[in-house]
Amino acid sequence: MARIVMKFGGTSVADMTRIKAVAERVKREVDAGNEVAVVVSAMSGETNKLVAYAREAAAMHDAREYDAVVASGEQVTAGLTALALQAVGVNARSWLGWQIPVRTDGVHGKARILGIDTGDLVKRMKDGQFPVVAGFQGLGPDNRITTLGRGGSDTSAVALAAALNADRCDIFTDVDGVYTTDPRIVTKARKLDKITYEEMLEMASLGAKVLQTRSVELAMNHGVRVQVLSSFVDAPGTMVVDEGEIVEQQVVSGIAYSKDEAKITLVKVADRPGIAAGIFGPLADAAINVDMIVQNVSEDGKSTDLTFTVTKADLDRTVQVLESRKADLDYKAITPDPNVVKVSVIGVGMRSHAGVAQTMFKTLADRGINIQVISTSEIKISVLINEEYTELALRALHTAYGLDAA
Repeated sequence: MARIVMKFGGTSVADMTRIKAVAERVKREVDAGNEVAVVVSAMSGETNKLVAYAREAAAMHDAREYDAVVASGEQVTAGLTALALQAVGVNARSWLGWQIPVRTDGVHGKARILGIDTGDLVKRMKDGQFPVVAGFQGLGPDNRITTLGRGGSDTSAVALAAALNADRCDIFTDVDGVYTTDPRIVTKARKLDKITYEEMLEMASLGAKVLQTRSVELAMNHGVRVQVLSSFVDAPGTMVVDEGEIVEQQVVSGIAYSKDEAKITLVKVADRPGIAAGIFGPLADAAINVDMIVQNVSEDGKSTDLTFTVTKADLDRTVQVLESRKADLDYKAITPDPNVVKVSVIGVGMRSHAGVAQTMFKTLADRGINIQVISTSEIKISVLINEEYTELALRALHTAYGLDAA
């Protein structure tokens, strides 16, 4: 008998037909003798509707009441899923975040889980009851409902799996696993049987929308084996596991891309100590995250060009912050460019293989694609290119690294 946490996303529980299909899938695991806890998201589109209601009620809304509103979508789904399970003979009971409780910090809208008290839950499970837990929800220090941020139900599921010492956590989505790249763009993309936590973390943070980044971090920290699979196809998915479980590791496992990037260049910035702090300090104070950074070599020892990336949503605010400090920063001009994309090759095999970067640079050069910014880590190489070359770059790199399906 295995202990399994099964998490179903919004598209998997979008209506009663799909909720009943979820109940049948859970029942199969129950009938196989497994101990199962279910975590559910809100029905597809419901959270967006609730967010819109909160904003309509008050543009500058109270974050605590905002959480009380948007958390209700998961409550509805948990109750309906428990009812659907009962209808097929499974002894199910719904649980809200505060009933377990899932303890979080007090940062409403993007709370972090501090701990889960599973004592009562485990007792009920041993008595033959199968819990259906509302994802995305927690209980703050002041006993107010909190929410974990978009995609937070993935984090709820992994955290619950860790707290229950589950054998694995199955994340059911509208895709049937993790692919070497976006199969909508590259038709020869392959589904991976296994991927390491580190690779999945990089792919999630670099644009792959399969799993929430925080859920992967949590799984890696607690050694939770996660399987990504489809609610609509009855087939094995992709296992996210420790590196030691993968016997033969490819040099490059996947290629990710993010169109949520904007480039900013500060032209002729004064080249003196402290200027970088003067630029990036105010941006940090404004809660603007900066990603890729490159500074040109100063030829005259007096001025240089500095280029960096932010999210497209932060582009206008970034320009405003920098323009308000032009006198202090002593730059000539700001050049914003939202028409860029970040393309990244990822693989733990890079640690022990040379020439990965050279392959990337040559492949792009052969297609006439100019690289604007480069950043690297131990298992990743990212480049910033013009957005119009996204599909060409992905297909060319996928082939160059031998990732094409046979």
